[in-house]
Amino acid sequence: MRWETFLAQVQERGEYDSPQEAERAARVVLALLGAHLVGEERAELAADLPETFALILLNPLQAAEPLDPERFVRATAAWIEGATEETAKWDVGAVLSVVADAAGEDLMQRVLLQLPPGFDLLFGHPRSA
Repeated sequence: MRWETFLAQVQERGEYDSPQEAERAARVVLALLGAHLVGEERAELAADLPETFALILLNPLQAAEPLDPERFVRATAAWIEGATEETAKWDVGAVLSVVADAAGEDLMQRVLLQLPPGFDLLFGHPRSA
C-alpha cells in the first residue's frame, strides 16, 4: 500500500483534520503493535505497509510484557500528546482497521493468534465464537 493511500484511509476513518494527525496516530499505534508481534507475521505485515510505517513496525518500542487491549489503548494515550483513553481508542481503531485491510484475512488471523484476547475488536475484525 502506498504512503498517501494508507494515510488517507487512516485520516478518513479517524476523522482527523489533517494528514499529520493521521500520521502521528499511525506512528504510535504501529510502534506499540510491533512490540507485540514477532517472526514471519510481523515481517509479512510490514511488507503490506508503506516503507516508513513498515520500519516503525519492525523497530518497535520495547514492551516488558504483552499489553491487553485496554492497556494498549492506555499506552497509546500516553504517547499521543493531549490524548485521552477515548480518543486513543479512536486512534487505535482507525490505524488498526487500515492495517487489517492491508493485511488480508489469512495474515490477520495469524497476527491475532500472537496477541492477547480482545485485539480482534481493535482491528475491527471480531473473531467468531
